[in-house]
Amino acid sequence: MPIEFVCKIKFAEEDEKQKVKQDGDKESLIEESCTPPAKDLAGFANSCSLHGINHIFVSGRLGIRQTLWALAFLASLVLFLYQAAKCAISYLEHPHVTALNEEATPEMVFPAVTICNINRFRFSALTDADIYHLANLTGLPPKNKDGHKPTDLMYPAPDMQDIFNRTGHQLDEMLMSCNFSGQNCSAEDFSVVYTRYGKCYTFNGNKTTSRKTKQGGMGNGLEIMLDIQQDEYLPIWRETNETSLEAGIRVQIHSQDEPPYIHQLGFGVSPGFQTFVSCQEQRLTYLPQPWGNCRSTSKEKFPGYDTYSISGCRLLCETNEVLRECNCRMVHMPGTADICPPSKINCVDKALALLQKNSGDTCPCETPCNLTRYGKELSMVKIPSKGSARYLSRKYDKSEDYIRDNFLVLDIFFEALNFETIEQKKAYDVAGLLGDIGGQMGLFIGASILTILEILDYIYEVIKLRLQRLLRPQKEEKKKKQQTSTVATVDLEEMKAKEPNDMTRSHPEGAYANTILPNHHHHHAGHHGVFEDFAC
Repeated sequence: MPIEFVCKIKFAEEDEKQKVKQDGDKESLIEESCTPPAKDLAGFANSCSLHGINHIFVSGRLGIRQTLWALAFLASLVLFLYQAAKCAISYLEHPHVTALNEEATPEMVFPAVTICNINRFRFSALTDADIYHLANLTGLPPKNKDGHKPTDLMYPAPDMQDIFNRTGHQLDEMLMSCNFSGQNCSAEDFSVVYTRYGKCYTFNGNKTTSRKTKQGGMGNGLEIMLDIQQDEYLPIWRETNETSLEAGIRVQIHSQDEPPYIHQLGFGVSPGFQTFVSCQEQRLTYLPQPWGNCRSTSKEKFPGYDTYSISGCRLLCETNEVLRECNCRMVHMPGTADICPPSKINCVDKALALLQKNSGDTCPCETPCNLTRYGKELSMVKIPSKGSARYLSRKYDKSEDYIRDNFLVLDIFFEALNFETIEQKKAYDVAGLLGDIGGQMGLFIGASILTILEILDYIYEVIKLRLQRLLRPQKEEKKKKQQTSTVATVDLEEMKAKEPNDMTRSHPEGAYANTILPNHHHHHAGHHGVFEDFAC
């Protein structure tokens, strides 16, 4: 049966210190082999890609050469920072430029054309009740000589929608001829729309079924002959805010994406003339804030239209103001509220005048980011000529004087099948800012983004080394407090198998006997303090 001897050896204090020192040296060597050596400033300057600093931070004393290099480097750095600050300030100002371009196309969508007779009510279509109710609008006296009787006060409340629809000029009576790109058209190709002029008509107003033209020039657009019916114009007995002294029609050429705003944006066409309108489409693109001041299409839109427009915004502002002041709306305003009767016309006029005075504050209508408008050039000739007056008189069964006073021809066409694009663009974006700063950085100090990373990496290594030096003394104090012990196991049979000479321990100053184990009772004179305890 094998017998094991378990021996506990406790080394003396001096040996313990020596062992701790050896272990510390060993750990220090390991840490130094695993941790890269800290870079000194001169070594970093010599290896960094930043130009000039390798001539400044050198080993040895600072000389004139190093001073001159330092001054040159600082001057370049100041110039770079100045130029970079100018670039940053220019970017923060958000400048923009306007680019103008012209593009050709094989076909173009014809614009919407809205026409209105300047006279809103046909005199022959007005009844006594209509004249009574519209007195504030027309200023007309009663038709009968005796005036309105007390029983007239029993007239029912006026239906303004019906009055405008019934008494307005009817297009099938006004339209003498119609032609679009060589094809005949009729009143059915127009849709009814209400404006400040009452009942009006729009050609090609439906965006889904819009007409297109494949050729520019006269005769390739819309050509209509109209009878303005001056005999139906209301006589003027007294002037009101709605009194009109003109004769003719108002025309507005606009996109299908916006409602007509003809009382401010329309132009007049006079009877007795053929008016030629040469159009050119312009597509405008504006920038939103902070580069521009356009309004996105996601804001409130006019009912019946998919996109935001200035005219739609103005109509909505007018509607809201009239509703707030008078609790009603005008016939051309959107909504389901009651139409204002003529008795409230003074309230409506005051509300609209107040809105026009403070429109910039109460209802700002910003420019949409995408807008289509039409530039126009007008020219006209007199009709009818002496030779055609008799022919037209026989054709339409009207006198020559009537034709001269009432007939007009309107010819609208594209000048050419091209359109202008007017686009606002960012004059200085992020790519331009980085390019300018990078160019200034390379010019003055020869640096790049990677150079900045090198500097940051060097700072990180320096901070890391400082922290390691601060924390290492604490680790060494903890190691000194620890005491190590060794346990040895000796097999009896192994001891027997060894030669007696192998079991003898040699010492430089003497040897113990084979039968004696050294302990604290048998200390050799030359080995005092070597073994403090040896027990089995």
